[in-house]
Order: sequence, then structure tokens, then C-alpha cells
Amino acid sequence: MGFVNVVDREGEHRAFEAVEGWRLMEILRDYRVGIEGVCGGACDCASCHVVIDEAWASKLFPPRDDELDKLDELPLIEPTSRLSCQIIWSDALDGLTLTLPPEI
Repeated sequence: MGFVNVVDREGEHRAFEAVEGWRLMEILRDYRVGIEGVCGGACDCASCHVVIDEAWASKLFPPRDDELDKLDELPLIEPTSRLSCQIIWSDALDGLTLTLPPEI
């Protein structure tokens, strides 16, 4: 088990316990930080968009084409934008930091 660090939409820094094998989207949704995860992790809605801290972005596996396509549909993205449904939590991610983008 580890912790994910979240900067929420109000700029507040919070740490949440994360469970090995869960999608990052599920962890964030269950803590009710503003991530919907409408499609349940099917990479079909982009309601789980997060911005990964630059220090962590290169430590994640690269996004697949379907994730990049879905991100391209969003009006505002950052170079380290990801869909949290496509990131499976592991102990190697302990301390991962991300920011919730503004609601559109």
C-alpha cells in the first residue's frame, strides 16, 4: 500500500492511501475528490483527467493511442495530462503527485 498526493481544484494538498492493483481513477473517485470515472475505466469519457507532476510523468508507462485520442478531445490539457483510469496503482507509485485540472 502507498499514498497518492493530490492537489485538488482549490489548491489544497492532500494524501490518500492507495490500494495495489486498483485504477488510480477508482482511488480518486472513492475519496470523492472530484473525479467521476463515468465510463468505469473503459477510456471512453475522459472524466478522470488528471495532470501528473513532471517528476513522476516519466516514471509511468506511456499512454496508449486510445488514451491520447481521448485526451485530444478535451479543451485544455497539459503535457503531463493522463486519464487516471489508465494508471494501475502499484507500490512503485508510492508518493505519486498529481493535480486535478479545473472543471470545464
